[in-house]
Amino acid sequence: MTNSAQPDKAGRPTANAMRRALRRARDGVALDVTEAAVLLQARGADLDDLTASAARVRDAGLEAAGRPGVITYSKSVFIPLTRLCRDKCHYCTFATVPGKLRRDGHGMFMSPDEVLDIARRGAAMGCKEALITLGDKPEDRWPEAREWLEAEGYDDTIAYVRAISIRILEETGLLPHLNPGVMSWTDFQRLKPVAPSMGMMLETTSERLWSEPGQPHYGSPDKEPAVRLRVLEDAGRSSVPFTSGLLIGIGETYEERAESLFALRRVARSYHGIQELIIQNFRAKPDTAMRGMPDAEIDDLVATIAVARHIMGPAGNIQAPPNLIAGEYERLIGAGIDDWGGVSPVTIDHVNPEKPWPQLAELAERSRVAGFTLAERLCVYPEFVQRGEPWLDPRLLPHLRALADPETGLALSDAVVEGHPWQEPDEGYVASSGRTDLHRTIDTEGRTADRRDDFDEVYGDWEALREQAAPGMVASRIDGDVRAALATAADDPTKLTDDEALALLHADGPALDALCSVADDIRKTVSGDDVTYIVTRNINFTNVCYTGCRFCAFAQRRTDADAYTLSLDQVADRAAQAWDVGAVEVCMQGGIHPDLPGTAYFDIARAVKERVPGMHVHAFSPMEVVNGATRTGLSIREWLTAAKEAGLDSIPGTAAEILDDEVRWILTKGKLPTATWIEVIKTAHELGIRSSSTMMYGHVDQPRHWLGHLRTLAAIQQETGGFTEFVTLPFIHTNAPVYLAGIARPGPTTRDNRAVTAMARILLHPHIPNIQTSWVKLGQEGAAEMLRSGANDLGGTLMEETISRMAGSSYGSYRSIEDLIAIAETAGRPAKPRTTLYGEVPEERQRAARASDGQLPELLPLVD
Repeated sequence: MTNSAQPDKAGRPTANAMRRALRRARDGVALDVTEAAVLLQARGADLDDLTASAARVRDAGLEAAGRPGVITYSKSVFIPLTRLCRDKCHYCTFATVPGKLRRDGHGMFMSPDEVLDIARRGAAMGCKEALITLGDKPEDRWPEAREWLEAEGYDDTIAYVRAISIRILEETGLLPHLNPGVMSWTDFQRLKPVAPSMGMMLETTSERLWSEPGQPHYGSPDKEPAVRLRVLEDAGRSSVPFTSGLLIGIGETYEERAESLFALRRVARSYHGIQELIIQNFRAKPDTAMRGMPDAEIDDLVATIAVARHIMGPAGNIQAPPNLIAGEYERLIGAGIDDWGGVSPVTIDHVNPEKPWPQLAELAERSRVAGFTLAERLCVYPEFVQRGEPWLDPRLLPHLRALADPETGLALSDAVVEGHPWQEPDEGYVASSGRTDLHRTIDTEGRTADRRDDFDEVYGDWEALREQAAPGMVASRIDGDVRAALATAADDPTKLTDDEALALLHADGPALDALCSVADDIRKTVSGDDVTYIVTRNINFTNVCYTGCRFCAFAQRRTDADAYTLSLDQVADRAAQAWDVGAVEVCMQGGIHPDLPGTAYFDIARAVKERVPGMHVHAFSPMEVVNGATRTGLSIREWLTAAKEAGLDSIPGTAAEILDDEVRWILTKGKLPTATWIEVIKTAHELGIRSSSTMMYGHVDQPRHWLGHLRTLAAIQQETGGFTEFVTLPFIHTNAPVYLAGIARPGPTTRDNRAVTAMARILLHPHIPNIQTSWVKLGQEGAAEMLRSGANDLGGTLMEETISRMAGSSYGSYRSIEDLIAIAETAGRPAKPRTTLYGEVPEERQRAARASDGQLPELLPLVD
């Protein structure tokens, strides 16, 4: 424990507080915010002490990275794609207005020819980075920006950034480093295939500097600290090597500055994706609202660099722009930096145009005097070059390999900078590979190991995740009147309040029995006694995936023993086999395979329809839809329209998990956020593509999350009417990484399953009439119990099922029609086949199914 620093009469920390903090820094003890704030004020001999210990931390990191005594830089060109911005930062001279651009003879955006001219000049001089900087979402504020984008055929600024990045890659060979400001999770998916790295300065987490009139960020929506932190987290979730940092001296207190550094450390620790921190000192500029504010002092910059080094540790990369430091190279190196950032022999620093870049010879000499060798890196740091997937998109690998030293990950000094094609492979869909019989052998031979050998790295930092998950794992105390809530549910379920619903979700004992009875009564009224099922086949066409879902035991790297990818012929063959035994549907989902082009989904749907025209194609989760859209450069609506034309009939409402980002970002590192899932589902429904809806529960969630999820689904259904059913998906914990790491609980209890099924029936009434239970996850007795608790559907025969079995489900991959009828009979009900959309099954299909009992012949597995 440490005491808060007590300032002396001059407003500085006491000598005792400074000595204590310096001692802890020297000893390598983790600092807290209070100690960091004290050290930020170190001056004189105290500052010398602080920088000496920071330099030792830096040197240990460089030694561990295999580049002792090396300080890096990136040889770049600075491309100000547009200087229009919707924000109004009080210190900025980069942003301007349309009228001034016109008077100076410029367009609202740089034209492709202007961009490529700069990039070509840079390539000719050996530059390898194209730093693309621009204002935030200018089209939201300036009609002239919207008009330019529309005239050039771009939906938004991000679309132009993506397009110009591709041209830079193909025509010049420079690697784009993108700084388009605040980006959404979907923006990252759109831009990741065209840029190996991106960035956005956090600047500060001080809410005061954004919310109070007269402060530097007041009136700038994109400078809200919570928004900027969300961008950093989305970059980590998307496995994008990301640059961030602080702008010091804009009015923040030392405590606020320390809090900002710790916020950056938290993100870096959680996702391992912050490739560098820039510590930039404020320099006042004429013609700005802050022109009279004093510049940040060099001692302030030095102290902040040293404290940042201590907080980020030896593995962090810390940069200071060399054109803003008044020649104090040696002091900054002594404080713990290991990088000088981008330096251009071609273009000026458009953000600080009054401060020219140093000559590279001077930078090398000043670094040498301080005991360091200057080495060129790429825009993406060597650690990420060497990590490869999932941090680098496969389409960028040829561009990176042409410029990177394979041994060090640094830039090749003699690399030829020239364009290389950026495109999907000509052959389209990838060939069959790997353990393609896994759908069968998972039941006989099992999986090779219970976890991947990159378990400790691929999902983020488990300890940080454990801390993040702890608050949500605490059950809420419910004091609601269960008896009154049951009466409301029985009388009119649509009138249940949230408090009443939560009381029922916590029901147990006789109250739970009563709840299930109410739900079953509603089921009888809405759906009758028939238990429906569908003769279907699951086809999981690949399990290669780098998304990083922490609940998923299905995903494999392409080199893992259990990895596989089916060919188009194998997919079509499996569909044809299913049709022969009476199937009316194939349900097709797969991992987010980095080598599959965005059009592969169209190829898969088309292959099935060409082989079996009458088969209903129920395929592609919202995550796959977003992946396809971002890879093709299409909007979600355009991609779904094309998929429908290729043969897609409906989509599974999977990838929902829990529609609450508090839980979602613990369960998954890189999956789509709640808002994007909703966007995909609503868009599909608007296009006439219906979907199921799902909820996976029993992990790090609580009943309050279930309630929010079910309310969200009901609201969507009232708006679109596109859901066919709701499917309960109990969490299978056995091989799930988040359980193996000791974070998630071991799946839902029987009480949980009954309460969720019953409350789904009640809360979704009358909007979603079909509630499905999962025999794969619950077994015969468990599924029968859910049929007595409000469910009316058993799902499908499946014929093969890999996802739950890889997770550790013990209930097999197949149920015959007779098996499903037996489950219904256990619940005292008749069974009836259905189609995907809950229609009548043609007699011909029923005869084929009865003849084979929905069971595949012994010709599986398919031979490659």
